[in-house]
Amino acid sequence: MFFRRMGIAAAGGFCRRMGIGLRAGADLLRLLQSETQYGSPPQREAISHVLESVKAGFQISDAMKQRGNFFPRLMVSLTRVGESTGKLERTFLTLAAHFEQQVALRRLFLTSIAWPVIQLVLGLGVISIVIYLMGILTPSTGGQMTDILGFGLRGGKGVLIFWGYISCVAAVLWSLYYGYRQNLGGVQNIVPLLYMIPKFGPSLQTITLSRFTRTLSLALGAGLDPIRSVKLSLDSTDSDYYRSGGDQFETAIRDRGDTLAGGLRGTDLFPDPFLHLVEVAEMSGTESESIDHLAVEYEERAKMAMRTLSGVATGVIWLAVAGTLIFFIFRLASVYLGAINEAAGLN
Repeated sequence: MFFRRMGIAAAGGFCRRMGIGLRAGADLLRLLQSETQYGSPPQREAISHVLESVKAGFQISDAMKQRGNFFPRLMVSLTRVGESTGKLERTFLTLAAHFEQQVALRRLFLTSIAWPVIQLVLGLGVISIVIYLMGILTPSTGGQMTDILGFGLRGGKGVLIFWGYISCVAAVLWSLYYGYRQNLGGVQNIVPLLYMIPKFGPSLQTITLSRFTRTLSLALGAGLDPIRSVKLSLDSTDSDYYRSGGDQFETAIRDRGDTLAGGLRGTDLFPDPFLHLVEVAEMSGTESESIDHLAVEYEERAKMAMRTLSGVATGVIWLAVAGTLIFFIFRLASVYLGAINEAAGLN
């Protein structure tokens, strides 16, 4: 299937409906039956499988796990804990709040860059119109229109070639993004270098730490042990660079008896200011409560970091638009001055 994983927006909606239904006393099977009517075809198929498995006597978490990677690992793990503690409705509502927060951050970023992207598309549209007009219009003296853009493209064919170039650039950018997400060739090992980029790096790191702390808070609060909680939290970053620290953390806890902060320090993945906050949080109360306060703080930081990232993206797009405009202004000026000089030479 093309859609192999449940999106965070769909996961948030599913958990919200399940949590509200269970809190109201609705039967689990009836809720799952209702859920088979929501979402994309793969989601409906997955929920139908879960429903049949639960009818056959499986726990809902085991039924989710049977679908491979379709359901988020965080959802599967915490659902298992919720079943064992008898707090399944609370678990679903907590997961819903977490996924909805992730959706809100994504929406904040997309909203911030929407207008610059529209400007860029409009600019490309204007260029396309100019290319097309140069192919269908002819000067009074005959021949072809002067190539004011300097691309050597004219008419409908020229427009298609122009958008072919744009598509190639977009494909390259998407390939780079996909390669990074899939960690092709171990490319995620350059994460420390990305964090060194002014503005962009610290913001990216803050957002990653926000996801880590929120997942850690959810896992500890649900009753998972620290080792499983940290491994699940490292996985929630969607980065093999962070996932690589799971075994090191387990060794630090099991063999050396380190604290949570000490185990995280042993992974060499986290900045000292963050580790200091974890140490302070550990001293201020129980692990789940203290990490929850830390998660709230980092969620606020993540919102500011997302605004910074959207500002950087907006700036890059505007620079591209401005650079394009400046290029064509100089190009048109050179064509105009060339025509004047040619006329003066004839005189």
